[in-house]
Amino acid sequence: MANDNNSKKMSVEEAGRKGGEATSKSHGKEFYQEIGRKGGEATSESHDKEFYQEIGKKGGEATADSHGKDFYQEIGQKGGEATSKNHDKDFYQEIGQKGGEATSKNHDREFYEEIGEKGGKARRDNQD
Repeated sequence: MANDNNSKKMSVEEAGRKGGEATSKSHGKEFYQEIGRKGGEATSESHDKEFYQEIGKKGGEATADSHGKDFYQEIGQKGGEATSKNHDKDFYQEIGQKGGEATSKNHDREFYEEIGEKGGKARRDNQD
């Protein structure tokens, strides 16, 4: 921002911008990594699980509001391709088993009957 016409004093915004520019010229990548790590540690010590869940939810909602279905399909495909390059069949079997075990702990027989019925209906509808 420009200086006030009635005064030679610098605005807070201008002072902040100039300070940031000077800092970026005198410090390298490692400086910013270190202060980021320290900030992350301080935040994790002063906030609980619910805090992170809430900011994650807000971030997800903001992203969903600004991106469409195509965005999520594209990043999902890229993530899947990257994961498949780095992992073998055993990895997928292990995470599938863990996912199945976690799901079975959280759901009852009625849940599985319902999703089985939906899957069967979808299959019949696709065959017609």
